[in-house]
Amino acid sequence: MCSIGFREAATLGIDDLEHGLLVDTEFFPEKKPDQCPDIPDEAVRYGKMDVQSGPVDDMLVDLVKHHVALTSTLPVFEMDVPGRPTMQKRVLDSLTAEARSAVLANKLLTTDQARIRKRYGTDSSPWPAAFKKEMEFERAFVKEGGLLLAGLDPTGMGGIVAGFGDQREVELLVEAGFTPLEAIHIATYNGAQYLGDLEKVGTIAPGKQADLVVIKGDLSQKIEDIEKVEIVFKDGIGYDSQKLIRSVQGAVGLH
Repeated sequence: MCSIGFREAATLGIDDLEHGLLVDTEFFPEKKPDQCPDIPDEAVRYGKMDVQSGPVDDMLVDLVKHHVALTSTLPVFEMDVPGRPTMQKRVLDSLTAEARSAVLANKLLTTDQARIRKRYGTDSSPWPAAFKKEMEFERAFVKEGGLLLAGLDPTGMGGIVAGFGDQREVELLVEAGFTPLEAIHIATYNGAQYLGDLEKVGTIAPGKQADLVVIKGDLSQKIEDIEKVEIVFKDGIGYDSQKLIRSVQGAVGLH
């Protein structure tokens, strides 16, 4: 995908674009057609982009016009931001010893001044600004009428774990400026709508699949309560969340 821009992708008929602004290469003037550009200071440039007007805004309008969805993967980008996220014990405990060591070593590199200076030509990491710009971009996309989805993958130095990462995605959507209920809607209803499964999943209603989580807390008031899962229901069968997590400790990264 880095060989073409988002507008090219929309014209080709691609109907969902993952990750967002920080992987769209169409704004780099040195980019050559059908090639992935190597831009050492790409994070610096992303952090300075104006998403409210100009080429980025034009691209947003074009995506909405073509009914292209965007999948937010904020936890993946957060891994590149120095000082965040705090590596939770539950995440580290889920990884194999080798995977855990690799993640922690790579995370240290985000604060290495010599590496930052060599790659970006600056004494401070450009990733905090780029990360905020991605959040701004996603808000602008929704304001324009776009369908925002929530997802992630095990990139981000390998420290993004399914389940835990999905919860973090919702928390970061709230940090980006969405209300807790809007963030939950993006992570549930929107995904079901995009997949054409809204009659079966996506909301709680009679006749829909009983795929539910029971959470101790009130997400509308404190989004971090999303991490307090007590029971997971799949097809109406309840499972102890903590037992499930303990059963795979030390296994993530093995396969």
